[in-house]
Amino acid sequence: MPATTSATAHLLCALAALLIAAHTVGWIFARLRQPQVIGEILGGVLLGPMALGAAAPDAQRWLLPTRGPVADTLSGLSTLGLLLLVHFTGTDLLRTDGGSERRTVAMVTVTGLALPFAVGLGMAHMADLAGLSGPNGTPATLTLVFGMAIAVTSVPVISRIMLDLGIHGSLFARIVLAVAIAEDVVLYTVLAVVLGFAQSDGSAVPVWRLAGDGTAPPAVTYAYYAVTPVVFLAVVCQWGPGLYSRLATARTNPVARRSPPAHRLVFVLVLCSVCCGLAIDPVFGALASGMCVSRANTPAPYGDIAASETSTAATDEQEATDTLRSFALAVFIPLYFARVGLQLDLSHHFDALFFCWFLALACVAKSFSVWLGARLAGERHATAMNLAVVMNARGGPGIVLASVTYAVGVINQNFFTTLVLLSVITSYVAGQWLGRAVACGRALTDRDAQGPHHSTAVDTGRRIAPRSPADDGPHPKEHQP
Repeated sequence: MPATTSATAHLLCALAALLIAAHTVGWIFARLRQPQVIGEILGGVLLGPMALGAAAPDAQRWLLPTRGPVADTLSGLSTLGLLLLVHFTGTDLLRTDGGSERRTVAMVTVTGLALPFAVGLGMAHMADLAGLSGPNGTPATLTLVFGMAIAVTSVPVISRIMLDLGIHGSLFARIVLAVAIAEDVVLYTVLAVVLGFAQSDGSAVPVWRLAGDGTAPPAVTYAYYAVTPVVFLAVVCQWGPGLYSRLATARTNPVARRSPPAHRLVFVLVLCSVCCGLAIDPVFGALASGMCVSRANTPAPYGDIAASETSTAATDEQEATDTLRSFALAVFIPLYFARVGLQLDLSHHFDALFFCWFLALACVAKSFSVWLGARLAGERHATAMNLAVVMNARGGPGIVLASVTYAVGVINQNFFTTLVLLSVITSYVAGQWLGRAVACGRALTDRDAQGPHHSTAVDTGRRIAPRSPADDGPHPKEHQP
């Protein structure tokens, strides 16, 4: 058999095995009304060194090698899944506001982000983190990752749980999502700074590359990576939506007219490529592209586009969203989470003592900070407790933080395992807490209990069925993070 045919068959077998494992275990978790992302990660664990590797090590190493063309291709496909996951998270970041609950949203955002982040930074300075550092980690980048891991909240997981429980339109949901969205924008910006520090030295600053072979001074390097992500996000959010709308409705754009889903994907890839050119991690470009599309007024007419054509453009854009999301949730996003599970090896890369105290620190710091903000805003203890437990879920953003910082060598595999397990456990606890509250008929906020206009469970007139594969991926027919 020719080598190319053999390599292709090998790749197809590996891809099929990962998708079967991710979807099968994810389906089981959905039937048990548990976060599907946990099942997809466990599907990868079953094919990794902990399960298949222990039972049949030679078969596991052949099926899923760590080096070579098959490994590189799977890595590229899962990276695309990561970028699409972050893109779809970004599409919902600007859709929710706090309504009349701005005081609660503001207080919980400030305390729930600043206090746990400060606790993480302080603990990182007090503890010896040398054993958690990867080959490209520095005390500064490791400290920032430590702080982010404690402060991060998952928009996708929380939104998914509330949608499945039928409370997605409640007052409680509006408060939670408004706070989580604000936190995610800040933390993804900090993540872009960390990745910039980790992946580049002064010679990689674009201005210095254009000027010659010289290396930028350290002060200039740090300033560049601290400022560039913020400026990039501001520029894209200001002018990107209009540009995207014009491109989507332009008569001269063959990609948009031939295939709107392809046009959306190209837009994501171009912004990610621009980030790479600026020495910013492409994850930040995926987030910016999602925020851009969210703000784009695609149905608005441009030039001489007739009303009927404008309506067609709006329909095409919605179909593009549905199509791209469906395919991402079917292939790329489950593949990404399965490969996260492949890298988990509790038998060789897990420090149980460190995990226990880090889990306790993260949960206490985040939950208390959210509870304190809610109380300072005038919410009652029960409401503050509900917010504290739910916003402790780290879900997809926590896993993204773990995987991308591990991939660039900021953290080692031990810390990566701890961060993934932290995300899984806190997401599970949040789902159980909300599920029991709704099942018992408890109001999640005082105003939810005041009457039918503020009911905890939103009456949608239908039972919400378990959604498709990736817990952190938006449903193609439901607008949610």
